[in-house]
Amino acid sequence: MFKVLVTNVSTPFSKAVLRYLEREEGVEFIVHEGPMSEEELLKVVPNVDAIVVDGRTKITARVIDVATKLKVIARTGIGFDNIDLEAATRRGVFVVFPPYAETEAVAEHTILLMLAVSRRVIVADRETRKGNYWFRTKVLGSELAGKTLGIIGLGRIGCRVAQIASKGFNMKVIAYDPFVSVERARECNAELVSLEELLRNADFVSIHAVLTKDTYHLINEDRLKLMKRTAFLINTSRGSIVDERALIKALSEGWIAGAALDVFEGEPNLDPNNPLFKLENVVVTPHIAGYTEEASERMGRELGECIKKVLRGEVPPVINIANKDVLRLRGLQL
Repeated sequence: MFKVLVTNVSTPFSKAVLRYLEREEGVEFIVHEGPMSEEELLKVVPNVDAIVVDGRTKITARVIDVATKLKVIARTGIGFDNIDLEAATRRGVFVVFPPYAETEAVAEHTILLMLAVSRRVIVADRETRKGNYWFRTKVLGSELAGKTLGIIGLGRIGCRVAQIASKGFNMKVIAYDPFVSVERARECNAELVSLEELLRNADFVSIHAVLTKDTYHLINEDRLKLMKRTAFLINTSRGSIVDERALIKALSEGWIAGAALDVFEGEPNLDPNNPLFKLENVVVTPHIAGYTEEASERMGRELGECIKKVLRGEVPPVINIANKDVLRLRGLQL
C-alpha cells in the first residue's frame, strides 16, 4: 500500500491529480485542504511515498530528509522556488511537473490582461454598472495591433504568447532570454534583444521568467524608468520578479501607463489596503492564469501518470522531471 499526501486539495489542480489517482488500486491518500506548514508536514511525511504540492507549501530539505519513504514530489504548476531540488536530488527523489499543462491557459490570460488594461475594461465595467453611459466619452483605449510586445522569458508560455500576439494581433515581438537561441526565438516569431533595449522599445512588457536569485526584483525602479510612459507591464509569472513598491511609484507618478498583474509579492496573503488595488490603471487577478478546466484535466492526467510510474518503480518521462540530475545519481541515462 502506497501513501500519497495531497496538499491544497481545495485547488482545481490538486483535486484533478487526486481524482486521477483514485482510480489506482493500492494507494491510500492523506488529504489536506490548504497549504501546510513545515511543522505540519513533518508530522505526516515519514510515512508517505508521494507528495502533491502547489506553490504555497514549501518542501524544505528538513521535510525531505524526514520523509524516508518518499519517492516523488509532484508540483502542480510551473516553478520550483518552494521545493528544495538539491535535497530531493540528494535523496534520489523525483520532482515532477507538467511542462505543457498550463501553457495555453496562461498565454490566453496574458493576452486577456493586455486587452483589459489597455482598453480600461474594468473601470468601464464598473461605471457602466452605475448607469454611467457617458463614461464612454472619457475612455480612449489603446489597440494591440501594430504595437511592440516585449517578452521577458521565452520559454513555453512566453513563446506561445509571442505566437498569439504576432499572428493574431499583428504585433512586433521582441524578447529577452539569455538561455534561448536566435533560432528558437525565430520559431516563436520573436527577435532577441537586451533587457534594456526591450524595456525602452516595448509598448507592452510581459514577464514569463522563473523566480531565481537573479530574477528577484529584476524589474526595479531603474528599469521601470526605462519604459515608455505609454507602456503597460503584464506579470503572470512570479510577483517577486517585480519590485512592487517601485511599481506603485511608477504607476502613481505616470512613468508607465498601467499594469496588469496575476501574481504579487507576499501572496497568498493579499492586503486589501495595498496601494496597487486602489489604482485605476491596474488590473489584478488572484493567480488564476492557469486555471481552466482543460489545464486542470491535463494536469491531473500528466502528474497522475508520473506518480504511478514512480510508485511502480519506473522512471517518469524525462520532460516531466525537474531535477534531472537524479537520473545520473540513480545510474540512469537521459
